[in-house]
Amino acid sequence: MNTGNPDPDPRSTPGLEPGGGVPPGETPPAESSLSEAGPRHEPPRGWARGPLIAILVVVVLVAAFFLVYAILV
Repeated sequence: MNTGNPDPDPRSTPGLEPGGGVPPGETPPAESSLSEAGPRHEPPRGWARGPLIAILVVVVLVAAFFLVYAILV
C-alpha cells in the first residue's frame, strides 16, 4: 500500500504554470478529497406538521380542562 502524498507533483502535471497556477481556459487538477463527497442537501427547517399538531391538541385539551375546572369550582 502506498502511503505517499496523494497530491500531484506540480512540476510534472500538464496544464499548470510555473508555481502551480492554472492558465485561463484550463481545468484545474481534480481534488482527491472530493471524490467521496456525496450530494449536498439542506436539512428540513422547522417542526414537522404531525408533531406540531399533536402538541397543539395537548395544549388545547389542558387549557380546556383548567377552564372547565375553574368554572365548576
